Amino acid sequence: MDSKPQLVLDLAGVLITNLSSSFWQELARYAGTPFPVLIEQLSAIRKDLWTGRLTEEQFWIWMQTQYPKMDKMYAYELLDQTTELLPAMHCLERWSELAELHLLSNHCHEWIQAILPLIQPYCKSITISNQVGYCKPNIEIYELVQSHLDRDVRIIYVDDQAKNLKPAAELGWETLLADEQHQWIAEIDEWLAYPR
Repeated sequence: MDSKPQLVLDLAGVLITNLSSSFWQELARYAGTPFPVLIEQLSAIRKDLWTGRLTEEQFWIWMQTQYPKMDKMYAYELLDQTTELLPAMHCLERWSELAELHLLSNHCHEWIQAILPLIQPYCKSITISNQVGYCKPNIEIYELVQSHLDRDVRIIYVDDQAKNLKPAAELGWETLLADEQHQWIAEIDEWLAYPR
């Protein structure tokens, strides 16, 4: 029997909402700081957080050092309230019958633990940046994912940020940009229906 095509999916912006500005705006309000100031500070540490050089626990210690009013438990509640499933989440079961699914995400594993049980049954591999020490768009994280893929069949990668598609293309994967209207879902359905 022929091997199934390989479908590699980003998480935030593809299967669930991104860490939305509403989450960070509310957190900034709660911490008593202007939203642009918080975002600028987060930008400075984002790579360390996504690669696990800064642990999730150290992140909250840093936040509380910057903003003494910050409460981790409140932030977690807010994260739960602002994280929504996107339409593609409801396609995973169907897609998993036609392709081998793989997840590739820049994220804190701790922040998506509640979501992962909805995804794990359908995925052959799950790669979360802060668990592996690399983050997109660094080529190393794509090479790590590639080690889980059947490279003799078609591979397609879906991400909502164009800069994250380039390294995948360099490895010879097909790529698809996830649009906010979710029209990409129909493109994946067509891609799976007519394998070359």
